[in-house]
Amino acid sequence: MCDDTNCTCDAFDDECGCGDFYHEMPRLGEPAPEFIAETTHGEIKLSDYRDKKWVVLFSHPADFTPVCTTEFVAFSKAYPEFEKRNVALIGLSVDSSSSHLAWIRDIEEKLGVHVPFPVIADLDTGVASLYGMIQPAMSSTAACRAVFFIDPKGILRAMIYYPLTTGRCIAEILRVIDALQVNDTHHVATPANWKPGDKVIVPAPKTQKEMEEREKITGPDKKTWYLLMKDL
Repeated sequence: MCDDTNCTCDAFDDECGCGDFYHEMPRLGEPAPEFIAETTHGEIKLSDYRDKKWVVLFSHPADFTPVCTTEFVAFSKAYPEFEKRNVALIGLSVDSSSSHLAWIRDIEEKLGVHVPFPVIADLDTGVASLYGMIQPAMSSTAACRAVFFIDPKGILRAMIYYPLTTGRCIAEILRVIDALQVNDTHHVATPANWKPGDKVIVPAPKTQKEMEEREKITGPDKKTWYLLMKDL
C-alpha cells in the first residue's frame, strides 16, 4: 500500500492516485529522489549527472506567465556562471513539452534570449510530488518556485521555496552553490551574507582540549572561542 501517512487512496505505491495528499518532503543530507523525465532536451534521469555535476533543479508554476518568464530569462543569462561552477540547470513545470517548446521559442523571439537548459514536462506531477513542489495551500495544480541543490554524489544539500508571486534571485542561488562548494573543498562554514572573497568560519572546537587551544589564538579574526574567522 502507499506508505505516505497522509495519503488516503489505499493504492499500491506505483498506483497511488490520490490528488490531495502530501508526499514526504525530501530531506537535506539524504539522496535526492531519483527520477526519469521527458524534457525539452529529451529523456533525462537524475542519476545521469552523478559523479559528474552539481544539479540545480527548479520548478515554476506555468509557462507563458510573467514572473516565470523573467526567471527563465535570468537563469538563461546566468547560464555561463552555472557552467563555470560545474552546475547543470534543470527546470520543471506541470505543463507539456509542447507548451515548454512554444514558450521557449516565444522567449527567444520576443526577448532575444536562448534558453539553454532542459525543462521537464511533468503533466502527471510525478517529479513535483517526489520533491514536494506542489503546495496545496498555494495551488493544487501548479508547482511553487522551489530550488533544490544536489551535489555530484546525488545528495540533497540545500533547498529554497518561494511563493508563486515572488521571483527568485539568481545571484543568491549562485551564492549558495559557491558556499556549498567552499564548504566541501575547504571544510569551513560561511557566515551571514558571505560571498566569494569574504572571510570564512573555522569549525568550532568539539573538545575541551580544542577549546583551550583556541583560547590561545589572538587577533581580529578571533571574535570569541567558538567564532574564528579566516581568509581562504
